[in-house]
Order: sequence, then structure tokens, then C-alpha cells
Amino acid sequence: MAYAMMVAEVRTPKLVATSEVGTEAALLAYEHVNGRPLDSVPDKELTDDLLTETWRQLRRLQSHRLAHRGLEGGSVLVAQNGLPYIVDARSGEIAAGDLVLRLDLAQLLTTVALRVGPERTVRTAAAVLGADLLGTAVPLLQKVALSKNTRAALRRDKDLLTRIRDEIVDLRPEVQVAPVQLERIRPRTLISIIAGAFAAYFLLSSLGNVNLAQLAAQADWRWAILGLASASLSFLAAAWMLLGYVPERMSLPRTVLVQLAGSFIKLVAPAAVTGVAVNTRFLQKAGVRPTQAVASVGASQLTGFAIHLIMLTLFGFITGSSHGTESIAPSRTVVIGLLAAAVLVMVLAAIGPVRRLAASRIKGLFDGVVPRLLDVIQSPRKIFTGLGGTLLLTASFVVCLDASIRAFGGSLAWTTVAVVFLTGNAVGSAVPTPGGLGAVEASLIAGLTLAGLPSATATSAVLLYRGLTFWLPVLPGWAAFTWLQRKEAI
Repeated sequence: MAYAMMVAEVRTPKLVATSEVGTEAALLAYEHVNGRPLDSVPDKELTDDLLTETWRQLRRLQSHRLAHRGLEGGSVLVAQNGLPYIVDARSGEIAAGDLVLRLDLAQLLTTVALRVGPERTVRTAAAVLGADLLGTAVPLLQKVALSKNTRAALRRDKDLLTRIRDEIVDLRPEVQVAPVQLERIRPRTLISIIAGAFAAYFLLSSLGNVNLAQLAAQADWRWAILGLASASLSFLAAAWMLLGYVPERMSLPRTVLVQLAGSFIKLVAPAAVTGVAVNTRFLQKAGVRPTQAVASVGASQLTGFAIHLIMLTLFGFITGSSHGTESIAPSRTVVIGLLAAAVLVMVLAAIGPVRRLAASRIKGLFDGVVPRLLDVIQSPRKIFTGLGGTLLLTASFVVCLDASIRAFGGSLAWTTVAVVFLTGNAVGSAVPTPGGLGAVEASLIAGLTLAGLPSATATSAVLLYRGLTFWLPVLPGWAAFTWLQRKEAI
């Protein structure tokens, strides 16, 4: 990149020497240029001549299809003679495509505008680059296209990008204004990829030791029918779970269809997000005010989470006290886990920013969810519906998993199956993969194997369970989703 910039006659420190350092590194020695980064130059020294010369350096880069990919204030060095140098091209590339070149232009426009304002920036840039070239940057003048430091600086001038676009549009009213759809890879995306890859590796390793054809031939499909019935019952239970926290009168059949539609949406969204999003949308379309819709769904989720923890702890103690199942959830482990969680909460509460964030979230909870719960408590029928739906939802999935195990000749205590399901469900909700895909399978197989099932039986049972609860409802869920959209119910 340094040699390419020198050939393009871009003003940049010369690369004068290189030397290998070990087997995986090299030392690059550049000519020293005595100067200051553009960020450190006083406003009175930011003359039009300096800005014009900076745009000339960019024009030379672009005419030779060289992308810097980081034209921030620290990447433009103003020497003592007042001339700008382009430095720190470590992330640059030669033979760059049009999109990358336009991103460079958008970045430098924003960097300069943060110092001298949109009007001077566009005026000096247009004099060198031309209005047509500036117009190509308009769709890319959006935060996601800029560097991290620039995005942080824009928080102090939130309408700067809009003003830059307006200045360019004034020069060329016919330029494309609609922003290009851009996305950055977020840490959550990376976590999803890593978690999915790990779970897929675990699952494929388990499948390598399973003769699926032989197991399918030996399976008792009467249990599979029971599992299918239990999986189907879960949609009714989920509908009751939601309706129990909505004081307004709602249609039960349509609510069941909404839960079925959620099975289709799980293919593209994490399990913890799908139910909240589709149920909130459904309630709003049914006439419930947005804040109350969010509060109802939040109350449902909060109660479900609390019951989930209670059942996990209860079944853990029961299972731990039973003979032959000490490995799955001994009571000592449950107690240690609860104590560790309590210590973790106290440590986090001692951290000021974390404590303030938690307090703000809890305040928001009491502002919305708790008043909604108070409305529901006044109706015993609603309480019975909500709590009954929550318990029935868990029971239906546990029965489905137990039936899947028995379909392949396995057998475990019902409390053990419940602990394995509750643990796997928690993992599926925590991992940000669509529907907990991969993570749920891996955790369930590990739990059942740890409980004493043969690896082949555990793998086959989990595959059948996930087929009944995740994959089989996809097509009916798509039909329900399409119908509900046509009826403007979601």
C-alpha cells in the first residue's frame, strides 16, 4: 500500500526499509514527517488551501483505485510546511472496488465536516473532486458506514450527516439520496456464529456414532404420536399463557394461530425474541395500546421465567434425592449454583454503572409490567389462565421429550426429563441462534447422556423431539403467518 501510494504521487511518508522479525512479523521503517494530526490542528490553521490540498490527495488515491479504509483525523498528518500527508494505511487495499472508494469519500467528508462544518467541506471538496463524484457518497453518509471514533464524535452533532447530504444535493439535486443498506458485524452476530458452529460440531459428532436407520426401524411410533399430540398442545398452552395477562377480551383461536406463526418466525430469530415480538405485534393490532401490549407480554415472560426457575430448582432437588440420578442434578450442585448466582449478583451490584443500569431496567419494569399484573390479579380466572398456561406449556414439552425417549426404547424418571428440558430450554433462550438451533440439541443430548441414556438413544430422541417441536410446525406456521398478515392481525 505504501509503494502504491508513492507511485500514485500521494503525499505520504516514504517506506525506506523493511526487515523480517522472526517468522510472523516484519519491521517497516518510514521516513519521519514532523507534523500534527488533523484532529490537533487549531481551527484558525484549517485554511481552504489546506482542505483543498487534502482533497487532492484523496483524488489521487481514488484515481489509482487505492482505498485507505480509515480516513479519520489521525490519518491526515499536517506537516510543518502546512501540507497534508496521508498516513496509517495499514488497512488499505489496492485495486479497490467502487463501494470501498465511496466509503473512503464518505468517511473523509464526515471527518472534515466535524472540524469545519458541512458548507466549507462540500465547497472545497467539490472544487477538487466535482459534484458528480461527491454525489456518489450521499447514499453512504450514514453512521454504520463510518469508523467507530467518527460514530462516537457524531453523537455531539447528530444532524451533521443530514446537513452534508443537503449541501451535496444542493449542488446536484438529481443525485440518489436513499441510503444504501449496510450492516456491521456485531459481537452478538459473532457469538451466534461461534455458538452455532460449536453446537453443530457437537451434534454431528454424536450423529457419527448413531445408526439412524436401525433405530428408526426399531422405534415405537406410538410414542411419537403421543409426542406429536403434546407438541400440538403447547400452542394452546402458549395462547393461554399470553391471554392470562391481557385484561382485554381476545380471540383464543386467533391467539393460538399467532403462537403457531411464531414457529415459522423462529427460523430467522432467536427463541427469546420471537415470542415477545410476534405477541406484542398481535396485541397492538388487536387494539391494545402499545405500552399495555408490551407490559402484558413482559408480565407473561416475567412470570414464565420465575416459574421456570422455581421448577428447575424443585425438580433439581427431587432428582438429586432420587437414586441412580445423582449425576444429572444433585441437590448439592443446585445449592452451590444458587449461592454462586447470589454472590455474582452482589458483585455486580457493587459496580456503579451496572447497578445504575439494573435500577433503570427495574424501574421500567415496575412502571409497566407490575401495574399490568395488578390488573390481572383482580380476576381469578385470568390468574388461573396465565399460570395454568405456563405450567401446561412446560408439561407439554416435557411429555413430548419423554415420549421421544420412550419411542427409542429409553426410560428416565419424569423429574429427570423435566430437569433436562428446563436446562436445555434455558440454554436455547440464552444462545442467540434462530430458535436456539444447535444449542438446544447439544444441551439436551448432553443432559440425557449424563442422566444415563445411551448416546445413540439420546441423540435419536432429541432429533425426534426437535422435529416435532421445531421443524414440523414450520409449514403450518408459515400458513398461519400468511393468513394472519392477510387479516392484518400481525
